[in-house]
Amino acid sequence: MLRTHTCGDLRLSDKDTEATLCGWVDVNRDHGGGVFVDLRDRYGKTQVVFGPESGAELLEAAGRLRSEYVIRVTGVVSQRPQGQANPKLASGEIELRCRSLEVLNKSVPLPFNPGQEELPGEDLRLKYRYLDLRREQMQKNLFLRSRMIKIMRDYFEEQQFIDVETPMLGRSTPEGARDYLVPSRVHNGQFYALPQSPQLYKQILMMAGFDRYVQVARCFRDEDLRADRQPEFTQLDLEMSFVDADDIMHLIDRLMQRLAKDVLGLELKLPLPRMTYDEAMERFGHDAPDLRFGMEIVDCTDLAAKAEFRVFRSVAESGGRVRGIKAEGAASKYSRRLLDELTEYVKNDFGAKGMAWFRVEKDGTLFSPIAKNFAPELLAEFKQRFDAQPGDLLLFSADTWEVTCKTLNGLRRRLGEELELYAPGQMHFSWVVEFPMFEKLPNEERWTAMHHPFTAPRPQDAEQLATDPSACRAVAYDLIVNGAEAGGGTIRIHDPDAQRQVFELLGIDAETAQERFGFLLDALKFGAPPHGGIALGIDRLVMVFANLDSLRDCIAFPKTQRAADLMTGAPGDVDHDQLRELGVRVVREDEK
Repeated sequence: MLRTHTCGDLRLSDKDTEATLCGWVDVNRDHGGGVFVDLRDRYGKTQVVFGPESGAELLEAAGRLRSEYVIRVTGVVSQRPQGQANPKLASGEIELRCRSLEVLNKSVPLPFNPGQEELPGEDLRLKYRYLDLRREQMQKNLFLRSRMIKIMRDYFEEQQFIDVETPMLGRSTPEGARDYLVPSRVHNGQFYALPQSPQLYKQILMMAGFDRYVQVARCFRDEDLRADRQPEFTQLDLEMSFVDADDIMHLIDRLMQRLAKDVLGLELKLPLPRMTYDEAMERFGHDAPDLRFGMEIVDCTDLAAKAEFRVFRSVAESGGRVRGIKAEGAASKYSRRLLDELTEYVKNDFGAKGMAWFRVEKDGTLFSPIAKNFAPELLAEFKQRFDAQPGDLLLFSADTWEVTCKTLNGLRRRLGEELELYAPGQMHFSWVVEFPMFEKLPNEERWTAMHHPFTAPRPQDAEQLATDPSACRAVAYDLIVNGAEAGGGTIRIHDPDAQRQVFELLGIDAETAQERFGFLLDALKFGAPPHGGIALGIDRLVMVFANLDSLRDCIAFPKTQRAADLMTGAPGDVDHDQLRELGVRVVREDEK
């Protein structure tokens, strides 16, 4: 070994012993007659001192050191002089009095310093990811990720799960997001698909009798990206036989309890609270509500129908909804200019036509430019409906059900952050259950599966598959942490006839079903057990546990929002001979 200790090892108990350290120069300070170097590795930092006793040659060499040089030093561990200890460092009571120095590698001038407080732009960080990953916070994020995955693995081993790897090269079964396709050289003109999830394979494992399967699975989806989405991602994937939804949710409850305790030191009370999809949409406007604060949506459609205000009345009479939220004590915090900004926000981001508002004055009256269109007794009814008090701010959306949900959910989340209605590091775990089984595609008169086409309906809704698909609720459940979907699962269809019925409802005829999913349909004929499972988004869980704003900060080598790797230059062109061997011809966008 080139070193005897890491930069985080040495303590006062090592005083007067000799040690050899290797690492990167974090800071180099020349105090005239002495050079002080903070030496860094992933374990910590140690102050290395080059004093007069080191000799003129060593002092001169130390003075030439620059940030991010890789060096090897040997010296004697000494106690720092009185009053010079650094309580922020685990090694802050000692220093290494250097006797020898070896420069293992130099660094060219840096595009940015990993130790600087102000972060550079994300594109620069991603281009020089190897420098960005030297930052203490980035290393903490990846260590947290590693620790959380180990806790998960240990937990499921205790529960008698078997870890099974499923194929990366499979068949394209296009349902939902686009597949990433891989051309086959051997089978010219045919393609593999990278897995969007191990869904079908894990169901096959249940039919093979493995009972309890788990995998930390790499998954791929060719879809538009955002801060909390990546084209390649990692999920904790599991499946169980002879269980119902409660069994799976109780299992994940205990996993979240362990993660919260071991990682954050939080005591999580079980069972985690549950809410139906319909209740979540009515109260919060979203199927992944942030329950760290209240500000629930209040329906006022019946009151709006009595108003002289044309916007409210026309929406109510045409079958739309008039709904609002109350921001307690926020009236003085939002000027007319800020309210206009909120109005533009809901117009631009959610397609709303506008936003109405009322301030509750000190005397309890409701003030707004539109107040003259409301009779005093009707304003009193609005006030009572919201239980509004002086100083409160009421915000309204009058539109279709869908737009009011999007608008008020967006406003609620924005105000929750701006008004600091929850503490940094506060956590809330819950379940949303009983999702609609199907939804209509926009501008199309056909059904699509809300989760996936292998989801079982609630037993009491099975008969409505043929008569009223919109009324069918799925045995589906999403884990919600701080308003983000951290995982989702369902009980699967295990009866081949029921599976065919769902395919037919989705417009997948028998021939297409056999072509795409024939192996699953065949397996269902050979004694498939009742089964179900869930997939937890590891990237997103780490992001929430670490209180990060971007998923990219807990992934070692992420892609940009345009699915590009700025460090390696991927995706890139390939040699024409490679394409010819694969039977692939590239048609550029301008050649179409």
